[in-house]
Formats: sequence, C-alpha cells, structure tokens
Amino acid sequence: MRVPKALFGKTFVHAFEEDGAEGEVYRAEGDEVRRSRRPRERLSFSKDGTVRLMLARADDRLSEVKARWTVEGADIVVTPEEAGGPSAVILRARITSDGRLLVR
Repeated sequence: MRVPKALFGKTFVHAFEEDGAEGEVYRAEGDEVRRSRRPRERLSFSKDGTVRLMLARADDRLSEVKARWTVEGADIVVTPEEAGGPSAVILRARITSDGRLLVR
C-alpha cells in the first residue's frame, strides 16, 4: 500500500460522535468538529515514521505518547515506543475517501 499524502501535515482529532461499527473516526483539526467537555484525542503523523499521540488521562488531561507507524497490507499500524503500561496501544488505521482517519 502506498501511504496517502493526506496523512501528513495535519493533526487528526477524535470525532467520537461519529464512531461506529467500523471503528473510531478522526477528522483533520480544521474540519468542523463540535466542541466537547471531554478531551479529544489527537494523532499527528510524520514522514519519518513517527507519530505523536495525545491520549486522554484519567484526570481528563491529554498526555503525549511517542509512537511509530508502519504499513501492513492496507492498514497503517501505530505502535507506541514505550512497552507496557496504559499507553501500549496498537492502532490500525485507514484514510477513507472523504479524508477521515478510521481507527480500529
């Protein structure tokens, strides 16, 4: 799979209102995403293979987790650099035709 250019140069924000059976929906930060009291997690991809994850903590603050991305088949796989702990989440994502990032 070729990595979509739409992955870079933007921050994707979790639009949890749009989540469904397909997975979690992330939209580009400039898209219309409603305001929320609940913190919205964020992902930013770099061409060098790194990812900046901003994940919600128990106290509703965002915490940065450094990660790396690779391509496996049609998926973009995000793996945190730190092993173990609550940040040891592996995400599988795809860019949809309308520019959303769909995370499973």
